[in-house]
Amino acid sequence: MKDSSDSWRRRMIRFASGSVIPLVLWCSLAAAQSHPDQTELNDVHFHLTNYIQEGADIHDFLKIMGTKVGRVALFGIPLQQVWSYQNSGDFAPTYYLQTDAPLYYYSFTDAYIAMAYRSLSKDQRARFDPMITGFNPADMYAADHIRRVLETFPGVFSGIGEFTIHKEFVSAKVAGETASLQNPALDRILDFAEKVGLVVLIHNDMDVPFAKEGSQPVYLDQMKAVFRRHPNTTIIWAHTGMGRVVRPIKNHAAQLAEILADPQFSQVYFDISWDEVAKYVLSSPEATRITADLLNRYPDRFLFGTDEVAPPNQEKYLKVYYQYEPLWKLLDEKTSEKVRKGNYEQLFDEARRKVRAWEMAKGLTF
Repeated sequence: MKDSSDSWRRRMIRFASGSVIPLVLWCSLAAAQSHPDQTELNDVHFHLTNYIQEGADIHDFLKIMGTKVGRVALFGIPLQQVWSYQNSGDFAPTYYLQTDAPLYYYSFTDAYIAMAYRSLSKDQRARFDPMITGFNPADMYAADHIRRVLETFPGVFSGIGEFTIHKEFVSAKVAGETASLQNPALDRILDFAEKVGLVVLIHNDMDVPFAKEGSQPVYLDQMKAVFRRHPNTTIIWAHTGMGRVVRPIKNHAAQLAEILADPQFSQVYFDISWDEVAKYVLSSPEATRITADLLNRYPDRFLFGTDEVAPPNQEKYLKVYYQYEPLWKLLDEKTSEKVRKGNYEQLFDEARRKVRAWEMAKGLTF
């Protein structure tokens, strides 16, 4: 029921410390709350552009979202595929699997996303939560890049990612030093995200491709160590640690449940984006039931995302959402609402509030 009193507004315009939020920030938060609740989902994982920095016009994408999708975490892809004539001749690759040529970090993607966002009206902006992606996580200066982006485009970004540490086929193709979960550059990034209030969306495969059956997942303990080092940084682990050929480890759901049940990992969330992940979840009725049981046990810790890249129409964009229909049917009503919509709103509303407050404390105007 709609709150007819002023109590909601009073709550929204005060920090925990009791200070009043300036009107511009209150308007941003109110716009996020005022979108009619007629949508079916929010999307925590969407790439407006592809590996050669091409994609849909954001105004056209709004039409693709239509009335089904409420809000979208908006980002490009931080890596640019090299077109090496020596490697592929006249064939211009658009995806990292189409050539053996390397990838390199493309920082301009953040400016492109910011300008696309700024081209929208205020009401349209309320439907997007742009993310910073154009940094090298092996670079000790990466946190400085993130800070400069926030200072250059105040009022725009709410998080960082999707950025990648270990990813099948991709990691080995990136020119320069290979990113690592043990690199202090990553710690600098996550420390800064905590300081500002940025949501972190990280892709890190739990294991290596084609791992031997029953072997210990190579990166699971390292990932847990990252979580322990950053207990106050909101982290979304993309794809629950799976990939195209990084299949679920033995007792995958049990490993996730162990993280979810541990109070020291209360800042950790998982997204279930990507059709390559859905294929594992839906590989058998038993796999779908196990996944549904896990989500029903921990309804506050999972978020839906599409992981689509510059889709041409709504059918392509929502392919993964409809693919998950057997899963949605096994979730109780409260869990389904939280995974599809509510958890996104909780995380990103808080991120908007914190990041805008950090920007204003630095005297930035937007």
